[in-house]
Amino acid sequence: MDLLNTLVDKGLRRELPTRDEALAVLATSDDDLLDVVTAAGKVRRQWFGRRVKLNYLVNLKSGLCPEDCSYCSQRLGSTAGILKYTWLKPHEAAAAATAGVAGGAKRVCLVASGRGPTDRDVDRVSRTIEAIKEENEGIEVCACLGLLSAGQADRLREAGADAYNHNLNTSEATYEGITTTHTYADRVDTVQQAQAAGLSACSGLIAGMGETDADLVDVVFALRELDPDSVPVNFLIPFEGTPLAEEWNLTPQRALRILAMVRFVCPDVEVRLAGGREVHLRSLQPLALHLVNSIFLGDYLTSEGQAGQADLDMIADAGFEVEGAGTVTLPQHRADVAQTGGGCGSHEAGGGCGSHSEDAGCGSHADGGGCGPCGSAAQSTPEPVAEPAGAPAQEPVPAGAAHTGLVAVRRRGAGTDLPPNA
Repeated sequence: MDLLNTLVDKGLRRELPTRDEALAVLATSDDDLLDVVTAAGKVRRQWFGRRVKLNYLVNLKSGLCPEDCSYCSQRLGSTAGILKYTWLKPHEAAAAATAGVAGGAKRVCLVASGRGPTDRDVDRVSRTIEAIKEENEGIEVCACLGLLSAGQADRLREAGADAYNHNLNTSEATYEGITTTHTYADRVDTVQQAQAAGLSACSGLIAGMGETDADLVDVVFALRELDPDSVPVNFLIPFEGTPLAEEWNLTPQRALRILAMVRFVCPDVEVRLAGGREVHLRSLQPLALHLVNSIFLGDYLTSEGQAGQADLDMIADAGFEVEGAGTVTLPQHRADVAQTGGGCGSHEAGGGCGSHSEDAGCGSHADGGGCGPCGSAAQSTPEPVAEPAGAPAQEPVPAGAAHTGLVAVRRRGAGTDLPPNA
């Protein structure tokens, strides 16, 4: 297929495809799917070999968010039966982080629900970062706390944070239909604040919210211009009790085409397979490893992922290897720029998404949705219930039907008395 040959050539040169080419990837047929994966896989291997970076989430504060993000189980008015708790103490967060590191994670993502942190919250998170780094030498820490105020990114960097996550989530044109309590421009501003402070920027998207192909291309091209080091791709988890509970728009094939399009537009950037992979990719998850070079290990913010050991087995069975702590994730041309606090490192070649090295507001990377506003101390933590992660429905699901049985609310790990899934 001429399209795929062109895209491979451009990806190997770090040259940006045209919008029409990106749209054409999304429009390919299921018959061409393996050809699309093979082509994007060549680009992925050029810049990242067969390495897979593991990231681990710690939800520092869960639920009760004042924002109205339609995709989020922690939003204002959500009736989803998620865990609700206020700030974890530094030693509690450090213990959760250590479990993820023991499972192979080289980056810990600290997420807190809410519109954005107060200065007191930044102090809390700073102490947590210090506690995690004391126990885990060389670990990367990414903070995801929502919209930042002036000076807060600098304070996080001084405390030892390596990266900051804030996702754009969807296109600017459709943003008001998803969230009304803040703007698309607010999210862009926070990512730019993180970059200006010398933090590695992480910003991505959520697919499956009813958007068009043009919307998906718009947000990925906007991310390329924003130039983050890592781009998490989330697939909406339609939680009961949220406005998008009925939005089951994705098939495994569609999800793979989206990941391939992101890889072609961001050839030398850390593309992370994030929330919703178990729900929407299902048995085709191993194919996604040919497109992405980074995944979350174990559970997400408010939903359960597959068992951590299953993730490790999947990586090994597919012929990939877990990226070691001493390995630099980004290609050298981008890593050099990131270390000096510079820009993209790939614009001179006309391609790539960015070169700073991790997650938009409120923790929206991990559950296909945002974080959630401050859980208050008055909220009690529900009694933990041991449930299997991502347990399949008892009966086979007809082709094209929603796999609702794969949405499992997290009842273990941070905020509970049960051990984490790592």
